[in-house]
Amino acid sequence: MSRNGPLALIFHTIFVIVMVAPILVVCLVAFTPEGFLSLPTNGFSLRWFRTIANYPEFIHAFWVSLGLGALSSFVALLFAVPAALAIARYRFRGRDALAALFLSPLMIPHVVLGIAFLRFFTSAGLGGSFAALIIAHVIIVFPFALRLTLAAATGMDRTVEMAAVSLGAGGWTLFRRVTLPLILPGVISGWALAFIQSFDDLTMTVFLAAPGTETLPVRMFLYIQDNIDPLVTSVSACVIAITMTALILLDRFYGLDRVLAGKGDAGR
Repeated sequence: MSRNGPLALIFHTIFVIVMVAPILVVCLVAFTPEGFLSLPTNGFSLRWFRTIANYPEFIHAFWVSLGLGALSSFVALLFAVPAALAIARYRFRGRDALAALFLSPLMIPHVVLGIAFLRFFTSAGLGGSFAALIIAHVIIVFPFALRLTLAAATGMDRTVEMAAVSLGAGGWTLFRRVTLPLILPGVISGWALAFIQSFDDLTMTVFLAAPGTETLPVRMFLYIQDNIDPLVTSVSACVIAITMTALILLDRFYGLDRVLAGKGDAGR
């Protein structure tokens, strides 16, 4: 087995530092006792974490983002799974064009999508509604769910399905007991990636959100327009802590290798 040389190790070290350093700086600034953005050189304080309780709009925006991300990702998967199975299994006229259409939101800037959605939903009488946010987020996260589900469906062993059919399995039983377990790592990975994309989106959502439907990124963006205190860094640190806890629990009870690499129990 080949080993990484000194240059490769130096490159990897620099890469990790560049990726992790901004996260560490944000978390450190969140513990500053000062009223402005600064590293906590005079000691650590939970002042700005306690301040979050005085701004219930941040807590409400967090739950809006959580619900919006979970729901839009789930709806996107309802469309992504049958689309992925159809594209992976069948050869039909317009197949490549259909796949390109499904992935087209990836090629359109979110600013353009935000303006287009704003005009459309305003004309349809849905401007500022939660339903409009769900529809828009389903459209932008659908390609992420589709790509990973399609990868799992393409690499699936069809002989297992054929064996189930030969034993008398019906269509629904075949999907529930054979097909879905085989593509489940891709489905879970697609949902997770779609959820992250939805939860983190700002560029498009800022055009559609209204008071009462503001997501956490939008709420943070609006706050830093008028304030320069470390409150946003404490909110960010809380989100980072929640994300790390979720990843640890996911790895403990399911396995990140199964989610990210699609490995089964034998691969662990």
